[in-house]
Amino acid sequence: MLAIVVIGLLIPQNLKMPVVGAGWDSYNHETFWYPGWGSSGVHRGVDIFAKKGTSVHSSTIGIVLFTSDGKKSGKFVTILGPKWRIHYYAHLDEVKTRPLAFVTQNTEIGTVGNTGNAATTPAHLHYSIVTKIPYPWRIDDAPLGHLKMFYLNPIDYLEENGK
Repeated sequence: MLAIVVIGLLIPQNLKMPVVGAGWDSYNHETFWYPGWGSSGVHRGVDIFAKKGTSVHSSTIGIVLFTSDGKKSGKFVTILGPKWRIHYYAHLDEVKTRPLAFVTQNTEIGTVGNTGNAATTPAHLHYSIVTKIPYPWRIDDAPLGHLKMFYLNPIDYLEENGK
């Protein structure tokens, strides 16, 4: 079991922008952990805006854990990627993958939409990264700051891998 955990931690992540054609100007760089975000309390990801129907690819290699049509998230996909991180893609117009599928950065997993509680907003992809291994040093005094140990700012990774 320990060997499996270690191997998962050693696989390089190398994230890429999940929305085809999106760039640095396709999202607000200040929205991660933005307070007052409806019933969620804070915004735990980034919204990447694009035309409805634009392809969404997995940002990393991984295994699709779950696809569904949630109340708030609308149509969504969760992928287990390197470092035991869960990549969450929400408000999709269409899901184009299935559970237990192996995906790469070239795999289309869905299309940009505005499903769920985003029905009255412009089409976008909500993208979050959740770590199953807590990072307690990330805890701070922000609203719900104790939960920051489980959420990574995807904006940091998007900007790190090319503006």
